Amino acid sequence: MAVASESVPRHIAIVMDGNGRWASKRFLPRIAGHKQGVDVLKRTVRTCVLRGVQVLTVFAFSSENWKRPADEVAGLMEILVVALSRELNQLKQDGVHLQFIGSREGLSDRVQQSLLNAERETAENRTLTLNVCFNYGGRWDLVHAARTLAAAGAEITEASLSAELSTASTGDPDLVVRTGGEMRLSNFLLWQAAYSELYFCDVLWPDFDEGALDRAIQAYAGRERRFGMTSEQLPGAGNTAT
Repeated sequence: MAVASESVPRHIAIVMDGNGRWASKRFLPRIAGHKQGVDVLKRTVRTCVLRGVQVLTVFAFSSENWKRPADEVAGLMEILVVALSRELNQLKQDGVHLQFIGSREGLSDRVQQSLLNAERETAENRTLTLNVCFNYGGRWDLVHAARTLAAAGAEITEASLSAELSTASTGDPDLVVRTGGEMRLSNFLLWQAAYSELYFCDVLWPDFDEGALDRAIQAYAGRERRFGMTSEQLPGAGNTAT
């Protein structure tokens, strides 16, 4: 379905939920769902490029995901390294700038080197910025920003804190999408999502396709974003409230 370019959010963030349940329904190991999820992310990136989205931020591995079975965590790390090796050239051709957001603590040297290499190789790309939140948590982000300001002796204000957050270079998301039927942020972009439009759908992430993304964008286009103002105060309104 076509989506008018003026209705497309500049920055979309996605909680990619449902990989494990998708695999379980098919009597497959959970890691199979994660592998399928990587393919869906690849297609989603390309759709975002076609739709004119400028920033896509995805929640790939949370700081809480270390609690999962060790073999699943190891499998996720391997999937990341293999996917970067396999897809890096295509991402460069598509003009995608990769940024990995989150703590590097606890990641193996091999994983850390893969992240650094991907960031360096795509640093000059400008078509789409892909923020991959890996070993990330919204509370970690806030604490890290506050500690940075405190160490510098800087005043902690909304503006200064925002400037130290991991997404400072790409700004806050206009639309936050969560797949898989759950209706919570799960420690994702807690500060940045303060005025984001939220969209929840039952589609499991491995089944999330172009049509599902377009439905999310269409839902966003139908929202009135007031940011604390009245409808009458918005740009283009017929009059100004007094």
